[in-house]
Amino acid sequence: QVQLVESGGGLVQPGGSLKLSCAASGTIYIINAMGWYRQAPGKQRELVANITNGGSTNYADSVKGRFTVSRDNAKNTVDLQMNSLKPEDTAVYYCHVAMGGRFWARDYWGQGTQVTVSS
Repeated sequence: QVQLVESGGGLVQPGGSLKLSCAASGTIYIINAMGWYRQAPGKQRELVANITNGGSTNYADSVKGRFTVSRDNAKNTVDLQMNSLKPEDTAVYYCHVAMGGRFWARDYWGQGTQVTVSS
């Protein structure tokens, strides 16, 4: 059993910053990647950023240079530092953990946290 606990969502002004945090707890085996997805109203859920076990990061083109994903492998946490926020960043953000080995994989999701960028 794995639980992802998110924090840090809220309301921020355009150009402002916000930091999301996610902690995985429970039965933790191999975490291949941790990161964040988001879904805006009327939009498909999309990858925002993630970081692999080896430290490789992936970002949506729309957030490159503004968002930074980081991970503490020892603590099984992942953060998303969001800078220069834009109204179009408004969405529900979901923590995601990809767990598995060579021949198996499981995905875990947080409950979602609302990020609203508005003046």
